[in-house]
Amino acid sequence: MSKKQKSKTSMYISLGSTLFGTVSVAKRLKEARREGDKLQLADALVSAAAIVTGVAILARELRRMSGDESDILAD
Repeated sequence: MSKKQKSKTSMYISLGSTLFGTVSVAKRLKEARREGDKLQLADALVSAAAIVTGVAILARELRRMSGDESDILAD
């Protein structure tokens, strides 16, 4: 297994674990809305934003690894 493949595999694992975290955040959002707790809602929204940003960064790195130069998130 080449270093590039290992890197790509670890990126997919990171992406999967990040997406798995969305379940927890979705539950927190739902509970905060149900209880009307604005502080918990703000915390869950910040967590959701962090997940979205993390997924975007991982997706960009995967595109770079595959050599796709049509990435809209590229620097």
